Amino acid sequence: MPIGTPFHQRTSELCTSLFFKDWAGYHTVCSYDTSHEREYYALRNAAGLIDVSPLFKYEVCGKDAAAFLSRVMVKDITRLEVGRCAYLCWCDDHGKVLDDGTVFRLSDEHFRVAAAEPSYSWLMRQTRRFDVTIEDSTDRIGVLSLQGPKSRDILKNVSDADLDNLQYFGLTQSKLDDVDVLISRTGFTGDLGYEVWVDCAQALTVYDAIMAGGRDYRLQPVGLDAMDVTRIEAGYIMNGVDYFSANHCSIESRKSTPYEIGLGWTVDLDREPFIGQDALKAEVLQGPAWATVGLVYDWPAFERLFNEVGLPPELPGGAWRTPIPVYNHKGAQVGQATSGAWSAILKDNLALATVQSAYAEPGTVLQIEVTVEYERRKVPAVVTKTPFFNPPRKRA
Repeated sequence: MPIGTPFHQRTSELCTSLFFKDWAGYHTVCSYDTSHEREYYALRNAAGLIDVSPLFKYEVCGKDAAAFLSRVMVKDITRLEVGRCAYLCWCDDHGKVLDDGTVFRLSDEHFRVAAAEPSYSWLMRQTRRFDVTIEDSTDRIGVLSLQGPKSRDILKNVSDADLDNLQYFGLTQSKLDDVDVLISRTGFTGDLGYEVWVDCAQALTVYDAIMAGGRDYRLQPVGLDAMDVTRIEAGYIMNGVDYFSANHCSIESRKSTPYEIGLGWTVDLDREPFIGQDALKAEVLQGPAWATVGLVYDWPAFERLFNEVGLPPELPGGAWRTPIPVYNHKGAQVGQATSGAWSAILKDNLALATVQSAYAEPGTVLQIEVTVEYERRKVPAVVTKTPFFNPPRKRA
């Protein structure tokens, strides 16, 4: 039975749709209204506040904390400076991805790991010979994601953080309505945004302060449905959707390496040994078999398919997560689109797809399956470099 997050008392009052889902054992809002459109436009034009507390959180502390995380992660964490965070993934001994997430360096010997999958047991199994302690802080810390072009202005209204000088993927300790919080310039929307980390006992105070401070900026509470559309526009992959944790795969073909899911840039390969290093070095020599790419549908062709049967183009109301076959020009299947959405701000029909590496070059025209009046058809889709949506304000 799901339980409420630290902010559930507020989010449940605001959720007039009663559209909730179970995320890692917590009640989370899908959309506050019966449609997520208002929330989507808030994220892209003003600001939205998202409860992302169900993220799994681990405090890794001790004199060997940096060396330990460098051993289990694909990135060399010893080079991560205090006050910075890094997006990365971690693998099994065969170089297959277990999960992706973010590592925050709070002090010389204190790190926080945020992830989608429960990883406490796996992390603990790797601690032999390292002087570290690991605390599962998931139930102790609430997290609010404040995203959108007005997010900085709102936080400046309610906190004492120097946000003008907080760089992308930076973090700072701050006071927000006299409550101690951690603010990181991170998020899952591909826009300017921040995440506010707070002790659960003070969660409602922080939520109320942010909502009050954002009233003049048209801040809206936002659910997971709107965030799912924005993460596709940003080209962000999701565990269990665009790839699968090797822990949950019963067949080898379902497993993926960092290079196959577009996370090769997070791998620091030539350094002290880390889990999966040998397998990843071998893969670099021969090249990955698969690649994760963006696809943009040929809209005129898509429209014609429906016109042929006298229907207007049919699109899902939000993001979709049902795999769809992708073919080459000869009709042979070369991969599958794993998630997608109509982008209202870009006016394009977008998808994220896993395809054979030979078809991953931007500009390549593939065919994606479309069902029109119960009949399976195909429409051209162009391989496109992600992110689809990448405003300068995200990093500025």
